[in-house]
Amino acid sequence: MRRRAQGQVRPGVHRLARTPGPPDPARGRGVKPFDGPGPATAEGGPAALPAARFYLFPEPGRASAISALTVLALLLSWWLATAWGWLPPLVLPAPAAVGEALLAAHRGELQGGRTLLEHFLWSFGRVLAGFGLACATAIPLGILMGVSRVARGVFDPPLEFYRPLPPLAYLPLIVIWFGIDETSKILLIYLACFAPLAVSARAGVRAAHPEQIHAALSMGASHAQVVRHVIVPAALPEILTGMRIAVGFGWTTLVAAELVAATVGLGQLVMNASNFLRTDVVVMGIFVIGAVAWLFDLAMRGLESRLVPWKGR
Repeated sequence: MRRRAQGQVRPGVHRLARTPGPPDPARGRGVKPFDGPGPATAEGGPAALPAARFYLFPEPGRASAISALTVLALLLSWWLATAWGWLPPLVLPAPAAVGEALLAAHRGELQGGRTLLEHFLWSFGRVLAGFGLACATAIPLGILMGVSRVARGVFDPPLEFYRPLPPLAYLPLIVIWFGIDETSKILLIYLACFAPLAVSARAGVRAAHPEQIHAALSMGASHAQVVRHVIVPAALPEILTGMRIAVGFGWTTLVAAELVAATVGLGQLVMNASNFLRTDVVVMGIFVIGAVAWLFDLAMRGLESRLVPWKGR
């Protein structure tokens, strides 16, 4: 047989021209793309390829050190801004002034002799009562909306109507209906926590796989048993996430709730100090509210890691 000249192809066979394609996303990021087998070794076999790099998303590990450095950098910037006179004390008090206000509040030298612990306990009780009532009612309602078309059609319109409203929008109506006692304050926090809990529970119901539900039904489980043993455990991660969001909303609404004729509470302490231009007390109260809300979030994270250890794995 005659040898074909180099570059000549057989009749009927079309040569595929190598056209330049889109750039390899791996190039330029420290990852060497695969360009075919490597050079041959002395024994004639192909050389071993280098280990391929891979990326994990989200990145594993803790970020505690980075968070601590960030907090230290913010505190240092705050101290420099006040020590060098970049901002007047009325706008941004010095850290030492805020510390003195904290000690004065602890000794009961602010707000008519009320100590900081008393303000905290009153605010804590209001947030805890509103959040607890919201958990007891919104989570079952959200699960019911997730499993029942009728319940979803009945409760979804009012829930979606009031959910975007800020608490200050319906605060006057609550005062007109329920007066200025503790009921109106707790109800305002309750409404702020209710919507995220109901929406999270409703969304968590969809996490249950149909195969699991069908398997439980095929084994003779009733609808109540399916909800208890299949749907609720599947929805639990979303419910706990909604609880974390709701407790944050509760502390956010605290200041608005304690505007209603309150004489004690962290929110009332901040608002009363702002009337007298006590910026140091205002900043101190903000720090206390933020620290307590952060501790609440840490507690919810610990509860989440114990109840749903499989989340994110």
